[in-house]
Amino acid sequence: MSDALSQYAGRTVIVGSGIAGLMAALTLAPQPVLLLTRGALGGETSSAWAQGGIAASLGADDSTALHLADTLAAGDGLCDAAMAADILSTAPAVIDALERAGVRFDRDAQGRLVFGLEAAHGRRRILHAEGDGSGAAIVRALAAAALNTPSIAVLEGAEVRRLLTEGGAIAGLICAGQKGSFVLPATNVILATGGLGGLYEATTNPTGNFGQGIMLAARAGAILTDMEFVQFHPTALSSPRRPLALVSEAVRGEGAVLINESGERFMATVPGAELASRDIVARAIDREILRGGKVFLDARKAIGSGFSARFPSIDLLCREAGIDPARELVPVRPAVHYHMGGVATDGNGRSSVPGLWVAGETACTGLHGANRLASNSLLEAAAMGMRAAKDIAARPASKRVTAVTPFATPVLSAADPSIVRPIVSRHLGIARHEAGLISAISELLLLAEQNGPASDPAIVGLAIAVFAALRSESRGAHFRNDFPEKDATATRRRLCLSDVIAVAHDLSSSNLFSSSIARSA
Repeated sequence: MSDALSQYAGRTVIVGSGIAGLMAALTLAPQPVLLLTRGALGGETSSAWAQGGIAASLGADDSTALHLADTLAAGDGLCDAAMAADILSTAPAVIDALERAGVRFDRDAQGRLVFGLEAAHGRRRILHAEGDGSGAAIVRALAAAALNTPSIAVLEGAEVRRLLTEGGAIAGLICAGQKGSFVLPATNVILATGGLGGLYEATTNPTGNFGQGIMLAARAGAILTDMEFVQFHPTALSSPRRPLALVSEAVRGEGAVLINESGERFMATVPGAELASRDIVARAIDREILRGGKVFLDARKAIGSGFSARFPSIDLLCREAGIDPARELVPVRPAVHYHMGGVATDGNGRSSVPGLWVAGETACTGLHGANRLASNSLLEAAAMGMRAAKDIAARPASKRVTAVTPFATPVLSAADPSIVRPIVSRHLGIARHEAGLISAISELLLLAEQNGPASDPAIVGLAIAVFAALRSESRGAHFRNDFPEKDATATRRRLCLSDVIAVAHDLSSSNLFSSSIARSA
């Protein structure tokens, strides 16, 4: 293995093959890169499952300023406004780059781009490719372009277990491959591993995605931010299927409504109704379910017989569950869909660790704030993958290159999030409270400090719990029953892993102390 891989020593290494990773690789061409992916190229990525499309303010009645206003409103006071404006302004260049890479966005008979409407957008600005199969269509085109680019080497079936540092800067990666473990020297690494939905029992993400990139960066010393903000998509198809199938916001954008088992349209009196921001709709549905009710999406009148043509992928998913969405109600429930927090980066995707760039859902640029505006994620993933690549291309080539080092036995066991999943699902869901957060911290801290298969997922879950415990207010996707109001001032928190562990010990110890006093009283 070491002989075969030695040719890649010194290349920029991109971890992940979703939109962010693929765009980074294509943008770096003709500079040689190595793209590592756990599964098949473009497979097991949240990008490929995206139905909603990509938000771009390209319409005649639209502008970056209007797109920014909607983004800031959804972000509930926590967006980095300057960063958001900067990223959103790249939409024309991003769409152009995607089309040059082979993506074919939907157009009308006159060849004009077709714009869809989604929740909390004031304009029709959502571009789709192959209807509601946008993510898969985009990833498929980018993967084909990558395979046809000589400077991009792809290594499938490779999982990164740790990042190595030297003098505080990136020096390499410990990887597990199909034929054993090895160390791959590298001074430039882009993490684009996706989100953390696999930490939860109810998710629309690939179940293997537990926040690997966040864990890798955190263990290497990178600063994390906004970890408490986990977005639940309001309308996942309620079924035994895992992961849950997503019923895109675009269905509500075309007029479908939400009703309970009594036929009541319970969102009708809420500002924005079914197209209110995701946190508001998700909490409303959650309340209906918690009181023992059921929630349905009703597309019969608004879309009816046109459903299969407009939403072929969703139609197929519904029919697999025995439902005809043109004639029947579609049972829905909230499910983890996106993580607004992650590794803190600047406008070029740089983390706080020299040599480490992060892009896509793994990163936190400040674009999304406390609650992501629908379809902004694919725009950000493509834009930041491109920016990270351009930043690396402008750097002088490093001379710190050594040979690939094999290991006789695996250095680290594969992570297993199944032990962590019930804890995170129970205590870090849509509605949180102090007792549950402290319980989660105590349980996850114990797992995180062990060297078992649950350690890596537990670190990510612990970071969510600590950030959530420190935010004693409700804002965006973070809602606390014990602090239901929003603070007058919005603040963002930045912590490294050692900070998270220290705070976890403090909170866990103080809770034990308080509990012992309560028992003795």
